Amino acid sequence: MPEYAVVAVLVTAAVTWALRALPFAVLAPLRASATVRCLSTRMPAGVMVILVVYCLRDLPVTESRAVAPPAALAVTVGLHLWRRNALLSILAGTAVHVTLASTLFTN
Repeated sequence: MPEYAVVAVLVTAAVTWALRALPFAVLAPLRASATVRCLSTRMPAGVMVILVVYCLRDLPVTESRAVAPPAALAVTVGLHLWRRNALLSILAGTAVHVTLASTLFTN
């Protein structure tokens, strides 16, 4: 019975090691790929557009509380275009949204 446990542990260790090593083995050829270079420059903006559309898709435009998300988005985009600092832009946009949502538009 104990030899089954030893074999199970060895097989589990081998599979775990292989799964952890596999990304590093695949990474070298991918770095030279033109497709990966193209995706690395375009995906961040694409992901952000998808997130914005997803967050604003169910916004109730007839209610006053619908002003907070677009205002926060405007602050985030404007600050990012001005300062080119993602952390500052995200923190300021979040602060504007939380402030508007929790004080002015609490109805």
